[in-house]
Amino acid sequence: QLQLVESGGGLVQAGGSLRLSCTASGRAFGAYVMYWFRQAPGREREFVAKIDSRGTTTSYKHSVKGRFTISRDNDKNTGFLQMDIVKPEDTAIYYCAADKAWVITSGEYDYWGQGTQVTVSS
Repeated sequence: QLQLVESGGGLVQAGGSLRLSCTASGRAFGAYVMYWFRQAPGREREFVAKIDSRGTTTSYKHSVKGRFTISRDNDKNTGFLQMDIVKPEDTAIYYCAADKAWVITSGEYDYWGQGTQVTVSS
């Protein structure tokens, strides 16, 4: 069992930076792929980034590539999403998730956090 708690959200001006954290409680955080998703008002939840269990392989949504960086510290049971050069369209609730699979076809993930709000002002 894992419990995931996001933090670090808030209000930031366009062009600024924000760092989100996802802290896991429970054993074997290092065995899971970690994902970040976001959901803007009136829109479906969308994939943002993922990182493999060892932190060696990453993948990003095209529109955030080069601006966002996903990372993890398994010793501290924490994952991160560094958001740079943020844009108003990055405004959303950001969720972290964990699953043992790198590719999910069912749309179902093992564990989810409760989300943290990110608001980018223009």
